[in-house]
Formats: sequence, structure tokens, C-alpha cells
Amino acid sequence: MTQADLLTMLERDLEIVTTYMDADAVAEIEQQLVVYLNAAAEFIAREGITLDTENQTGDALLLVMYAAWLYEKRKTNEPMPRMLRWNLNNRLFSEKVTE
Repeated sequence: MTQADLLTMLERDLEIVTTYMDADAVAEIEQQLVVYLNAAAEFIAREGITLDTENQTGDALLLVMYAAWLYEKRKTNEPMPRMLRWNLNNRLFSEKVTE
């Protein structure tokens, strides 16, 4: 999946509707979401996980889930959901077993 695909998935996950926004506002929110996608990728890499978002749908979904949590966390300050932690752990274990 491309960066644009990931961005669209994140917008839908966060239920961000840009149809009523002007072009500058859309560009600003998309730029912000790209930062969250990049941060999520960095944080996942720090855990020892190598993502392949272009060829693996599960990896793309994991990245979007993590980015969505980062985005929402700034408002709620809630800990990482168990579902996300579970997915990260399973992905890490899967990668280490196949090495």
C-alpha cells in the first residue's frame, strides 16, 4: 500500500471527513496525519518489528492502528489498548520465529 493509501485508511479510522474543508485545511490535516504515520512506524521499528506495508495488508493495518492510537491518545491520554499491544506482540513473535 502506498503512503496515500495509508493516509486514507487513517482518515477513515479516525472518522475525519475532509469534504467540507478547504484545500489548505485538508493539506494541513493530511500533513499532521503523515507525521503520526511516520512516528508510528518509528515506534514500531524500535520494538524490533520490520514492517512491510507495501506487500502485507496486516502490517499496513497495524501501522494505521498504532497511528490512530497516537492521534487519539493526545486527547484522552489512555494507555495502549490491549488489542494493539496483542497485535504488536504477535507480529514481533512471528518475525523472530521466522528468522
